[in-house]
Amino acid sequence: MMHIEMNVNGQPVARTVEDRMLLADFLRRELGLTGTHIGCDTTQCGACTVNLDGVAVKSCTVLAAQASGGVVTTVEGLERDGQLHPVQEAFVQCHGLQCGFCTPGMIMAVEYFLRERPAALDEETICTALEGNICRCTGYVNIIAAVRHAAQHMYPDLNLAAPAAAAQP
Repeated sequence: MMHIEMNVNGQPVARTVEDRMLLADFLRRELGLTGTHIGCDTTQCGACTVNLDGVAVKSCTVLAAQASGGVVTTVEGLERDGQLHPVQEAFVQCHGLQCGFCTPGMIMAVEYFLRERPAALDEETICTALEGNICRCTGYVNIIAAVRHAAQHMYPDLNLAAPAAAAQP
């Protein structure tokens, strides 16, 4: 057993957990943050993506002990004062989801991508940024539209325009 402490979605958290407990399991079982989905346990699907110290990571392959002392943000932590984060809102507005299983991890990956490269909105760059997140339902067209929509709302001063060939919802 190991004592861990971290900040999760703006709140300090301390628990004693098994040494081998995964961060995904810690978030779901210990904290009840079920927005972090577990789809594969092998980093293939990306459904468990969260931000750890500002970087998108797949929480199914990070030990809770490795996150001790860190800052974790889950999909639940993006919302502020009852308002969805622009990426969350873009997925709703652009219908960037169907079954919803991949959506939390996809949103976390997109949020990180847009913080790192807000003006990189060509389809190839977006697809490369999301290649570690698998959606089995949407075909990605609306997800790509959601990325562009979110960027335009997050960075209005950049005058981001979607490429002419892109379909807008």
